[in-house]
Amino acid sequence: MTHLRPLAAAGLLLLLAGCALPRPPAAVESEAAPRWYAPLPHGGRLVDLSQWWQQFREPVLVDLIAAAQAVSPDVATAGTRIAEARANRVAAQAAQLPAVDLNASATRGNSQAGQVVGGGPVSTVLQSTVQASWEIDLFGARQSQADAAGARLRGAEAGWHDARVAIAAETATTYFDLRICERQLEVTRNDAQSRAETARLTGLSAEAGFTAPAVAAQARASAAEGAVRALQQNAQCELLVKGLVALTGVGEPELRRRLAEGWTEPAGIADDAIPPLPAALLAQRPDVYAAERNVEAASADVGAFLADQFPRLTLTGQVGSGTIRAGGQTLHLQTWAIGPLALSMPLFDAGRRAAATDAARVRYDEAVVQYRARVRQAVREVEEALVNLESARARAEDARTAVEGYRISLAANDARYRAGLGTLIELEDQRRTLLVAELTLVGVQRDRVAAWIALYRALGGGWQRPENSARTESQNEEVAQ
Repeated sequence: MTHLRPLAAAGLLLLLAGCALPRPPAAVESEAAPRWYAPLPHGGRLVDLSQWWQQFREPVLVDLIAAAQAVSPDVATAGTRIAEARANRVAAQAAQLPAVDLNASATRGNSQAGQVVGGGPVSTVLQSTVQASWEIDLFGARQSQADAAGARLRGAEAGWHDARVAIAAETATTYFDLRICERQLEVTRNDAQSRAETARLTGLSAEAGFTAPAVAAQARASAAEGAVRALQQNAQCELLVKGLVALTGVGEPELRRRLAEGWTEPAGIADDAIPPLPAALLAQRPDVYAAERNVEAASADVGAFLADQFPRLTLTGQVGSGTIRAGGQTLHLQTWAIGPLALSMPLFDAGRRAAATDAARVRYDEAVVQYRARVRQAVREVEEALVNLESARARAEDARTAVEGYRISLAANDARYRAGLGTLIELEDQRRTLLVAELTLVGVQRDRVAAWIALYRALGGGWQRPENSARTESQNEEVAQ
C-alpha cells in the first residue's frame, strides 16, 4: 500500500486536468456615452462605410487609396504582426498536445578489443526510436496561453484593418488638400492677374500724365505682391503632388495626368453613416476591438502565470527498433517503454512565480484602462468630426454670400477708379477684402471635406467585428434564398 500512494496522488492530479484557475474578467464594461451630443446629419442611419470613397465620385481617389495601401509600410508591418501572432497561436495550441519525435541512426565498425584477440568481425547497428512526451495541463496553463495567443491574433488582424483605414484617410486628406490648394491657386492667380491689369492701366495713365508716378508705383507693388502670393501657393501645390507620389508609389507623370481631369466638390457625402448610439460605434472600430482583445489576452496571461505556481505533470514514452549484423548473423531487437510519469512541484523560488503573476495582473489592469480610454477617444473623435461638419455646413452659405457681395463691390470700385472717380487705395482695399473672402470660402470647403474624412476614420472605415460580419453574411444568404 505504501508503494501505491504516489500512484494515487498522480491519479488525483490527473482528475484535476483541465481545471483552469480563475482569471480576471476577459470582457469589461466600455463606459460608452448613452447618446451623441453633437448633431447627427439626417437622423443617423448606419450604412456600409466600405463604399465611403465611391460617394465622392472621385475614381482617381479610389485608385490612389488602393495604391497607397498596397505600398504602405504600416500595412506591411501590420501583416507581419498577423503572421507572428498566428505562429504564436499555433505554438500555444501545439503545447497542449503530445510531442512525437523520431530518431534514427546507423553505425558500422569493429572494436579494438576484438582485433587483439583475433580480429573481431565488422558489425552494422541500425536503430530507430519514436519518443513521445506530454505535459498534462492540470491547471489550465497551456489553455490560458492558447487563449492569450488567439486573442492577440484577433487583435493583430484588427490592427491590420486599422492600418488600412489610417492609410486611406491619410491619402484622402493629402488628395483633397491638393485639390483645395488648386482652388486657392486659382483664386490667387485671378487676384494676381487683376492686380497686374490695374498696374498696366495705371502705368499707361501715368505715362500720359493723368496719374501721379507714386500711384503707378503703388500699383506695381500691388501686382508684385499678388504674383508672390500666387508663386507661394503654386509651390505648396507642388509639394502636395510630391507627397502623393511618395504615399502611393504612383509615378509623377501618371499622377499629374490623372489629376488633370479636375474634380467637383462632393455634396451630401454619407449623410446616413452615423450609428444611432455610441455603443454601436464599438462594433465598427478595429482599434477598439484590438484593445478589447488585449484585455482578453491579459486575462489569459494571469491564468497562465497563476497556474505556473502549481504542480506540473508530464508523461513520456518510447517505442524502439534495432538491428545488429555481425559475422554473418543478424539480431533484431524491439523495445518499448511508458514513463516516467513525472510530477514537478514548486517548493521555493524566492517569490519569482508570485511576482510574475502580480506583474501579469498589473498588465491586465493597464489593458482595461487603455481599452476604456480607447472607447472614450473613439466617441470623442466622432463627436469632434460631427461638430466640425456642422460648423462647416453653417459657415458655407454665409461665406458664399460674402464672396458674391465683395465681388459686386470690387467691380463697382474698379469702374469708379477707371472713370477717375475713385482712388487706387480704395480699389486695393476692396481687392484684399475679396481675396480674403474667397480664400475663406475655399477654406470652408476644405474644412467640410476634412470633417468627412475624420468622420470616416472615427467610424472605423467600414470594418466590422468578425462575429458581426459572419452574422451579416448569414443574413444575406437567408435573404438570397
